[in-house]
Amino acid sequence: MTVNLVNQQHYVKTTAKNFKMYNTLKAVDYAVKAHEGQKRKRSAIPYIYHPLNLACHALSMDIFEDDVIAACMLHDVVEDCGKSPDDLPVDNGTRELVRLLTKERTTDKKREGLLEAYYENISKNPKAALVKCIDRCNNLTTMSWGLSRDKIFRMIKETEEYYPVLLDVIKATPEYNSAAWLLKYQIESMLDIYKRLM
Repeated sequence: MTVNLVNQQHYVKTTAKNFKMYNTLKAVDYAVKAHEGQKRKRSAIPYIYHPLNLACHALSMDIFEDDVIAACMLHDVVEDCGKSPDDLPVDNGTRELVRLLTKERTTDKKREGLLEAYYENISKNPKAALVKCIDRCNNLTTMSWGLSRDKIFRMIKETEEYYPVLLDVIKATPEYNSAAWLLKYQIESMLDIYKRLM
């Protein structure tokens, strides 16, 4: 597993160097340090695999925008590592993406209202919508071992309710149109599998 982690990190950094993605170069090192010692839920898998997977997923769809790949790397740093967007060693555009992608902690009672506002704000920014859909793809592939049955049901419901709008936003953005179809297929396939198995 450590070899794969080193390979992913090397791939993202090498690609960032080749495409002069300076935010991404700083974001990789920052995210590795910020997530140090953290594990994915109910596993021994280092948390940093998650943002690296997002960055690799985006790059595999020919998305080479510096702020998008950097946001993939940093999308959970504010939420999970006690950092502020102002702490991030990236430009203001990337900070704004991370701010949009950061979900406020809340109680179950206030959750629905918070989610509506959260996804509404993301839907106004195609880059944030793109990163969020890539994030959901990765989270759907790991929720069988990372989440309780109740939380799986909650994630399925949330995905069905909010992600069609985000996918439409991505589809309407010409440079992300191909990615939108791939993400739609991945999300819908994962939901179908889970719903049949549960």
